[in-house]
Amino acid sequence: MGVQLLLEKAKVEGIRKYEVYRREGGYRSVEKALKTMSPEVIVEEVKKSGLRGRGGAGFPTGMKWSFIAKPEGVPRHLVCNADESEPGTFKDRFLMEFIPHLLIEGLIVSSFALGSNTTYIYIRGEYAWVAEILEFAIGEAKANGFLGKNILGTGFDCEIYVHRGAGAYICGEETALIESLEGKRGNPRIKPPFPAIQGAWMRPTVVNNVETLAAIVPIINLGGDEYAKIGVGKSTGTKLMSACGNIKKPGVYEIDMTISVEEFIFSDEYCGGIANGKRLKACIPGGSSVPILPANLLLKTAKGDTRYMNYESLSDGGFATGSMMGSGGFIVLDEDQCVVKNTYTFARFYRHESCGQCSPCREGTGWMEKLLLRLENGQGKISDIDLLWDIQRKIEGNTICPLGDAAAWPVAAAIRHFRDEFEWHVTHAEEAVKRNYGLAHYADPIHVPA
Repeated sequence: MGVQLLLEKAKVEGIRKYEVYRREGGYRSVEKALKTMSPEVIVEEVKKSGLRGRGGAGFPTGMKWSFIAKPEGVPRHLVCNADESEPGTFKDRFLMEFIPHLLIEGLIVSSFALGSNTTYIYIRGEYAWVAEILEFAIGEAKANGFLGKNILGTGFDCEIYVHRGAGAYICGEETALIESLEGKRGNPRIKPPFPAIQGAWMRPTVVNNVETLAAIVPIINLGGDEYAKIGVGKSTGTKLMSACGNIKKPGVYEIDMTISVEEFIFSDEYCGGIANGKRLKACIPGGSSVPILPANLLLKTAKGDTRYMNYESLSDGGFATGSMMGSGGFIVLDEDQCVVKNTYTFARFYRHESCGQCSPCREGTGWMEKLLLRLENGQGKISDIDLLWDIQRKIEGNTICPLGDAAAWPVAAAIRHFRDEFEWHVTHAEEAVKRNYGLAHYADPIHVPA
């Protein structure tokens, strides 16, 4: 196994408990940061580290932190986005469930750097048991002087609260999350103003993902320059991957982003190869919202170079021949999987999760779902494929938040790389219906025109 910064202690017996975590070196970064570093120095270390947001966008974390406004006498907030709802992604759950103190440690250091005395963990509603684990760990940290008033005698006060969401994917978008945190309906806000200026309760706010905040711990312990030596180029440090689908060893893996996609899929150290002796057909490398890549482009770039597990290599060639690291939800499809059915499943999800605020997303996601269902049920026409392409093109870039893009990209990539499979559903309608395993029976009751 390669470099382990976040999961190194994951298998230590009792690591959930404060005593064990502390014995294994936990909370050293808090002592170092609060006693020997200023908030400005911490931000600079994070900048030096090259850490990029691990929630999907990949924006430089240190730069994001530096944007926060500091008006005199106005409280600031740090909000941890634990609303992990991207299909195919479960690495944040793993961190919170098995090493909760790592996240809390990262939150304390980050809160100090940002001047947040009241910090929130906004957690996905379905993660009820994980919320309880976090609340217990927060209580342990407070009982041992790492939260509350005058932490470690440094004069810094900080409280962390767990806020449970109601199971809405849209609340993974930071402004919708903030709206929900305030007790409102989780609709994304129009930006500007950005949360760094006016966020929670109109106060300066930074929203970061679970993995991003956990990574602050090794950055402070190692130093930003040392952290930046791990990885390659602008893909520094390690990255957690949620591997699932038709592989022998699904699970959460920590990689240093210097390994190839081929090694990640077929090495016994990671996914162990394709299950049941099947061949690799395609992969969605960063969660359901990123473009699917066929096997030939997944293992090689358009130029024939090896494709690596990092931000730059996966996106090489743009959306014509590339994809994205995204949230790290690595979904593998074998030769027997139907791309049209897979795309329908995602389209159904995005239609259901659209908040309905923007017309292109509200109308377009429903329309795409209907067309894909029609193709799967043997009622499609070749013109439907062109219509799908036109609809996704009119959604992308025309909505307040990225959910519209997230719904459009899987459809666009599926048609771009597997148009022949879409056409097969038209020319071999009867066979397609037999292959869809009764799709019409569990689809939502939406009228599909003949």
